[in-house]
Amino acid sequence: MVGPSNGESPLVQIFVRDNNVDQALKALKKKMQREGSFREMKRHVHYEKPSEKRARQKAEAVRRARKLARKRAQREGLLPMPKKPAR
Repeated sequence: MVGPSNGESPLVQIFVRDNNVDQALKALKKKMQREGSFREMKRHVHYEKPSEKRARQKAEAVRRARKLARKRAQREGLLPMPKKPAR
């Protein structure tokens, strides 16, 4: 696979093993979710006014900052560590 030449991200590639399309589709959805492709597609469905875009970006920045502060506080022992799910 040749790398992108015009600044685009590389294509997602999923292999279908043993004709198991359901498993391959599940893996594809998981990869796209991790990359944020679904969120990006939803955002491009409708026009977003510049003021709405600024508000969304600011809200995302606040969310990231809060998450970073929470993680930092957990590492320093100020907050309890999150519970790990029992198997």
